[in-house]
Amino acid sequence: MKESRMHIGLVGLGKMGGNMRTRLREAGHTVVGYDRNPDLADVASLAEMVEALPSPKVVWVMVPAGDPTRSTIAELKELLGEGDLVVDGGNSKYTDDAKNAESLSEKGIGFVDCGVSGGVWGLQNGYALMYGGSEEDAAKVMPAFEALKPSGTEDGLVHCGTTPGAGHFSKMVHNGIEYAMMQAYAEGWELLDKVDIVDNVPEIFASWRTGTVVRSWLLDLLVDQLRADEHLDKIKGYADDSGEGRWTVEAAIENAVPMPAISASLFARFVSRQEDDHAMKAIAAMRNGFGGHAVISESEA
Repeated sequence: MKESRMHIGLVGLGKMGGNMRTRLREAGHTVVGYDRNPDLADVASLAEMVEALPSPKVVWVMVPAGDPTRSTIAELKELLGEGDLVVDGGNSKYTDDAKNAESLSEKGIGFVDCGVSGGVWGLQNGYALMYGGSEEDAAKVMPAFEALKPSGTEDGLVHCGTTPGAGHFSKMVHNGIEYAMMQAYAEGWELLDKVDIVDNVPEIFASWRTGTVVRSWLLDLLVDQLRADEHLDKIKGYADDSGEGRWTVEAAIENAVPMPAISASLFARFVSRQEDDHAMKAIAAMRNGFGGHAVISESEA
C-alpha cells in the first residue's frame, strides 16, 4: 500500500541529516530543512521553517546531543502549538527525553525520541529506527519512518516503548554492543598482524565474511580499510567515544547488570588517548567506514 505523503521540517543537515532529507524527498515527502550553515539550509531560520509547514506540524531534530538539542527544542516550543510534534533523532541521552517531553506537553506539543543507526550509508541502505513515545504521536511521523527504514523488510523500525527515552535507551545499548564488537575485531587484527606465522591478513578477514558466525557489516568495513592500507599505517591509534558507551556502562551500574565486554571496550578507548594503540587503528578505521568519523593520520600525530 502506498504511504501517505507528508510535510516535515528537518533541523540539522550534516552527514546524517542531509542524507535523510534526500531519502525522504526521494520517497515523495516535502522536506523543509534548516541548518546553521546557510549553504545547506532551505530556509534562513527555525521560524521560517515552522511557518512553511502545514498543521499539524512535524519537526525532526538531528543536531548534536546535549545543549544544541536542548536549546533547539526549547526554541521550537515557542514556535509550535497544540497538536504539533517534535522528533529528536539525534544521540541524546535518554534521561533528557522525559524533560523535553514534559516541557513540550505544556503547550500540547507531542514528542517522540528516535534512535537512528545507519551512518553515512543510510541514504543507500536505509536507517534502523528505534522510537519511543505514544502511538498517537508516532502515527504523525510514521510516513517518514517508513521512508527512512530499510526497504523490502519488516525489520529496521521498532516501537521500543511508550515512555519517553525508550528509543534513545535502545540505541544507546546498540552503540554499547557496537563498541564491544569493534574491540574484538581490533584485538584479533592486532594479533594476526603481529605474528609471522600467517600471511595476507586482509584476506583472512575477508574469508570470514561468508559462512562464519562473526560475519557482519563492521567486518566488511574493516576489510575495505585493510585492503586499502594493510597495516593501517596511515591512521593513528586513537578513537573518540560518542558518549553512548559511557551512558550504557552507567545504566548497567544503576541496574546491577554486569557488562565486562562493553565496559572494557570503553576503557580501551581511553587508553588510546594516552599512547598510540595499535588495535585502536582498526577501531578508528571502522568508525570512519560506517559513520564518516574523522581519523587522525600518522602525519598529524
